[in-house]
Amino acid sequence: MQEITINQRKVAMIGCGFVGAATAFSLMESGLFTEMVLIDADKDRAEGEALDISHGLPFARPMKIYAGDYDDIVDAAIIIITAGANQKPDETRLDLVQKNVNIFKAIIPKIARRQCPGILLVVSNPVDILTYAALKLSGFPENRVLGSGTVLDTARLKYNLGEHLGVDSRSVHAFIIGEHGDSELAAWSSATVSGVPLNTFCEMRGHYDHDEATERIAENVKNSAYEIIKKKKATYFGVAMAVRRICEAIIRDEKSILPVSNLMHGEFGISDITLSMPAIVGASGVERLVPISLDEEELCKLRESADLLRGLASQFV
Repeated sequence: MQEITINQRKVAMIGCGFVGAATAFSLMESGLFTEMVLIDADKDRAEGEALDISHGLPFARPMKIYAGDYDDIVDAAIIIITAGANQKPDETRLDLVQKNVNIFKAIIPKIARRQCPGILLVVSNPVDILTYAALKLSGFPENRVLGSGTVLDTARLKYNLGEHLGVDSRSVHAFIIGEHGDSELAAWSSATVSGVPLNTFCEMRGHYDHDEATERIAENVKNSAYEIIKKKKATYFGVAMAVRRICEAIIRDEKSILPVSNLMHGEFGISDITLSMPAIVGASGVERLVPISLDEEELCKLRESADLLRGLASQFV
């Protein structure tokens, strides 16, 4: 079979719902790509989104945006999957497991058959289990299959901490790890603000009740999606920007450290499940995990999160 050459300026989007469309728009504005193919079970939806975004190109950069099919994804540098059932009010991400695993069982073999050499970026929820499903169903090398994980949750944490402390959120260095969902946890013991331990910086800003503040902020982060869904029925802009950030790290080979969903191999006593931990992300996808310091309570919660995900994955994948 003829070797496929990757087009580093091409991206494929599978799924053109709220998240897919918002991500496509964000990627168009990023200037990372010169070609984008949109694929959806509803071909008219994909064509409509492609036309809508294309009509704004005179205000942006030259780019080819079109609706296509799976034959069009073969040379894409990144294949983004946002397809799946939407999370409804009062529905957890894990409630979506069976519906969306079944959708992935239809989608992923179509990608695998075409022996696509690009990177598979899973965004659909529950993202950790669906990343695990994509890895198992595709047979791709594990570095080339990653999920958007807790990149958005971590951004929410940084935003909330920035508001709490009255500092630029980009100066906050902290991670949400584990499941992208209800069992996620904030790695407080390794959190800093520009290298200053978090509690020390809090006291510099006049905050001394650390336990109350961290618990409140962690709950706000965990419940953010539910609050947004309750108010506007769906979340899509934040995750679109998170996906754009991951694509930047890959296409520019930035070696950025991002909490993407990737396969664990005994780190922290966790194996054979994908969950979100800080990892070096570059042109080859996930290069390696980055060890971060966790206290005993955080380690226990992380393992509980992994056990929950592994139990569900074993039922459906």
